[in-house]
Amino acid sequence: MTVSVVVPICNELENISPLYQQLAAVLPSIERPWEIVFVDDGSTDGSSDRLKQIAASDERVKVVRFRRNYGQTAAMQAGIHHSTGETIVTLDGDLQNDPLDIPTLVHKLDEGYDLVHGWRKLRQDTLLTRKLPSKIANWLISRVTGFPIHDLGCTLKAIRRDIAVELELYGEMHRFIPILAHGRGARCVEVVTRHHPRRFGQTKYGLSRTVRVLLDLITVKYMLDYFASPMKLFGRFGLACFAAAILAGFASVAMKLAGGTDMTGNPLTLVAVLGTIAAIQFFSLGLLGEVAARIYYGQERRQNYAIRELINCGEEINRPPLRRAA
Repeated sequence: MTVSVVVPICNELENISPLYQQLAAVLPSIERPWEIVFVDDGSTDGSSDRLKQIAASDERVKVVRFRRNYGQTAAMQAGIHHSTGETIVTLDGDLQNDPLDIPTLVHKLDEGYDLVHGWRKLRQDTLLTRKLPSKIANWLISRVTGFPIHDLGCTLKAIRRDIAVELELYGEMHRFIPILAHGRGARCVEVVTRHHPRRFGQTKYGLSRTVRVLLDLITVKYMLDYFASPMKLFGRFGLACFAAAILAGFASVAMKLAGGTDMTGNPLTLVAVLGTIAAIQFFSLGLLGEVAARIYYGQERRQNYAIRELINCGEEINRPPLRRAA
């Protein structure tokens, strides 16, 4: 199994050469063909020239240059797309991840796992701005998604190619790669990895990413549980609003009949009207979501399932899928 190491780079001039030297020293120990894919995410500090020099001296090094900064998720997606290895390893370009952990992750895949993600158990970062928010976010994400994990933010991962190419990464979804892969049926495991303090350059993350992570968590939860059938989510809200509207309406009528209360000035009447309108809107969103899901799965022969193995299927693997009744 060939190995591709994908490294997003953004203004890491001082770190590039040491990182390449460490990778070139470690990767031969995995005893299989390898390559390094550096993705220059719009660097402005001369990182592009350094990457070109390394690629000119080593044909095992690929460089993908973005026209501008698109973010780490886009860089990972591009690196996966332009890699050729059956095993894909991702790590940061700031020298905080240790390349010495790569053989451990790759050999762990050989035990039958589809994705191995690192756990920076002894993380070398500041407490208030990095470690504490990360711990809270990991706990919250684990509770919401039901996926047990200690360190979702660790970039150091090893993943089988057939799983990696199925992941649709956009926005800032690179943090949720293990959860998205698990949702596709991948067998995931977490291993303790080394972590070093940053020596050169400046970190690209801070407390501002906390809000983005929470918003992404809502998106991931929706994609995992309701993406294929949105009506299950919006229909529940619609039914709840409709039930509240009915109760408020009956209560308003009962107050009118029993005590002569004016219905036009009764707040319950307003609740009944607003509840009905909200229910119609939620049902409409659910229907639109169902139509969008069918359009999504209908193009390019997409399916809402993932097959691990086919036995005695012959040529059926290449046949177009049967169309299901709407």
